[in-house]
Amino acid sequence: MHAELWNYERAFETADHVITHPNPSAVSLSVRASALVFSDPRSQELLSLIEKIAASNATALIIGETGTGKELIARHIHALSNRRDGPFQAINCGAFSETLVESELFGYERGAFTGATSAKTGWFESANGGTLFLDEIGDLPQSTQVKLLRVLQEREVVRLGSRKATPIDVRLIAATNVDLEEAVRAGRFREDLYYRIKVVPIALPPLRERPGDILPLVEHFLNVYKSRLHTGIPKLAPETIQQLLHYPWPGNIRELENVIHRALLISTSETLYPKDLGLPPIGTVPLEKQDTKSAWAINQETKLEATDSSTPHPATETYQLERVFSQLFESPPPKLFELVNAVLVEKAYEFSNKNQVHTARLLGISRNILRARLKELKLIA
Repeated sequence: MHAELWNYERAFETADHVITHPNPSAVSLSVRASALVFSDPRSQELLSLIEKIAASNATALIIGETGTGKELIARHIHALSNRRDGPFQAINCGAFSETLVESELFGYERGAFTGATSAKTGWFESANGGTLFLDEIGDLPQSTQVKLLRVLQEREVVRLGSRKATPIDVRLIAATNVDLEEAVRAGRFREDLYYRIKVVPIALPPLRERPGDILPLVEHFLNVYKSRLHTGIPKLAPETIQQLLHYPWPGNIRELENVIHRALLISTSETLYPKDLGLPPIGTVPLEKQDTKSAWAINQETKLEATDSSTPHPATETYQLERVFSQLFESPPPKLFELVNAVLVEKAYEFSNKNQVHTARLLGISRNILRARLKELKLIA
């Protein structure tokens, strides 16, 4: 990198194969990536794999951390396939309760359950002739896993409350950010379903392992938010470029987008400096010295820590909490419990750079519980 300021008049020259979400506003409050590039050598290898498998109807399993762009990979596979003119449907398996997920996937008939006043088409039927993307498939309850396996084997669905099977022609692409092999060993995920969806495994590296994509993505997001905020495109100071390249990006592409958005909002000059990025001190540590654990490794640590969750907090930490609570009790605000809980979740989410896996780990709760709370607080869509 030259010492002079990075010149963005070369817009998109380094951003090979920019893929964007067709509805960016739909992911603006989520942890999903809204753009993907294939500039880094590892990304180019990934693109080559995608182009090879796209023409087939083989089920694919995309494995990668939150915010790496798994849905965008699925959309690109669909766009390159002979199903491109058919529908592409995406569903987050962790976004629905156990009682709702089957009706969402397979549909239901009128009167199938209390509140079913009319029939509803499920996601499989909606994706007929196209592609269905099931994100966070590891969150599916086992009862649903059994029915999903049958759908994949028989190529037909039976709506809740119906005895009639409906033939379907759907290519399934699944995604996960957890170790499904470990989930199989633990009995949380069916082994037969695992091998059924893992016909073509696609490993999507985290952003820190494809640093060649960082500056092209920065370039893209600067252009996006320049248009939205009606500002000029700033230049990047050399030290800003170094910080962008060295920071480990635990929240991946989603975190990078948030950082660029914030920087354009608060910057008061035509040049972005490190202070405008607002990255934590870890961003100053060289990349090779960062702990670059995969999502699976983090998952293992989370499980180990969960076994120690009954360990009491040190007395000093308890004392500090008691002092804060005592001050609040002196003049309690309305709905104190709700306020404390909301602030705790929001600040933990910010501290974790809006990474749900890290936030849930920090709070010692499941990701499903965290996601539900974040939705209540309108922090995610």
